[in-house]
Amino acid sequence: MDKMKLFKGKATLVRLQYLVWAAVLLISFFSMLSADGVKRSAASAIINSCFYALIIYGNIRFLYPSFYQNKRYVPYVAGSVVLLLLAGVGRGYLSLFIHNRYFAAAPKLLDVATYVTFFLSGITVFVLSFIFRLAIAYFMLKQASEEALLQRSEFELKLLRAQVQPHFLFNTLNNMYYEAYLDSPRTALLIERLSNIMRYFVDQSIQDTVPLGTEVQFLDNYIALEKIRIKPEPEIKFEKHFDAGIHIQPMLLMTFVENIFKHGIDKISGRNKIEINLVHQNGYLYFNTKNAINRHAGKVAPNGLGLENLRKRLSILYGGNFELNTFNDGQYFTASLKIPLHESTVHDS
Repeated sequence: MDKMKLFKGKATLVRLQYLVWAAVLLISFFSMLSADGVKRSAASAIINSCFYALIIYGNIRFLYPSFYQNKRYVPYVAGSVVLLLLAGVGRGYLSLFIHNRYFAAAPKLLDVATYVTFFLSGITVFVLSFIFRLAIAYFMLKQASEEALLQRSEFELKLLRAQVQPHFLFNTLNNMYYEAYLDSPRTALLIERLSNIMRYFVDQSIQDTVPLGTEVQFLDNYIALEKIRIKPEPEIKFEKHFDAGIHIQPMLLMTFVENIFKHGIDKISGRNKIEINLVHQNGYLYFNTKNAINRHAGKVAPNGLGLENLRKRLSILYGGNFELNTFNDGQYFTASLKIPLHESTVHDS
């Protein structure tokens, strides 16, 4: 149902663009009709609309996302000038060719003033396209924020429904821990880890931010519980260099680790080597995972739903100021995440 709404929304946006361009074409045609006649007005309207489209879509589809959003302002300005020059010159030559070929009694040359006019009109269209693109970015961010708030509200409601006497459950697990500790310390440790994971879901995962140390402890507990079901036990190297007092949004790192145990464990060969690296450096948090490709698993999409949802969440939290990359070289699958840690995300321990 949600996918149908998404496609319907895209279709509506495409139809709206068609209507806008039809309106531009008609306005341009009728504005020149009385002076130039039907054929010449139609040709000019089509040429003008095509070059307007070249400027607008060249900006909002290529220059803006490639340079402006990445804060590469100098290449953005240079690319914009080149685009306007090419559009102005192209529009001038094509207009001249059509005029001399079909409408002029004698060949005519375009003067400098005409090229300047075309260039200035292109600047006007470019500025309008820039404003339009900023408006689109604002409304997309606003819509994404509203969807995130709605999803969070639904998640919290479901969580509240699921929290039927959670303290009773924790107390029961604690009793099991003490009983098991006398006979099987390893089993008791696993019970403690399970209790910590469940407590994290109940108390921490609904918070805006959590200490990085808490998040890493949650990953350690999750890895420990996953290892008990895999024989022989996988070789896992988890290197950590970070300040435990740093705060991040919860569950940002879990997707990578979960994907390893979901898709990257080869139970047939038993050769499972996993590398996880977490580093806080120069105001950024770097998180990388690497695991061998499970050749006995069914075909899995390279970018699953979990990574897609994570990318959407990161876009809401950080805009374009993050890096999420995955790579499959046929032998190993690697995933990397880079997110900024501003001063507002650092708290006293």
